[in-house]
Amino acid sequence: MKPLFHPALEDITVEGILHALSDPVRAHILARILHANGAKTCSAFLEISDRAIPKSTLSQHFKALREAGLIRSERKGVELHNTARCAEIAARFGPLVSTVLAAHLAQEQRRGAAQRTRRAKRG
Repeated sequence: MKPLFHPALEDITVEGILHALSDPVRAHILARILHANGAKTCSAFLEISDRAIPKSTLSQHFKALREAGLIRSERKGVELHNTARCAEIAARFGPLVSTVLAAHLAQEQRRGAAQRTRRAKRG
């Protein structure tokens, strides 16, 4: 099996982080991994925001997060166990990741409130 690529801390870039977190699904994945009490397997994310995510798409999201240096993945049997590297990244880039994730969360909350308002007006 091909080894997983994890960039060294000095090879992680702001551009790579911002690109990886520009996708709301990846931002959601990282936020859930960050707030987990341990490693999360990829299969824990087969459904995000009541939307099914195909395994092939999910694999690409995890690869983008891993190659940006945001997560570390470890093979255990047939599963990948993923942990956040945010503490390492914060030592180099300060609150960049937490600020971007907070902005994503605020955006999702606004979208959810707008959707609920539209539904209430229709129903």
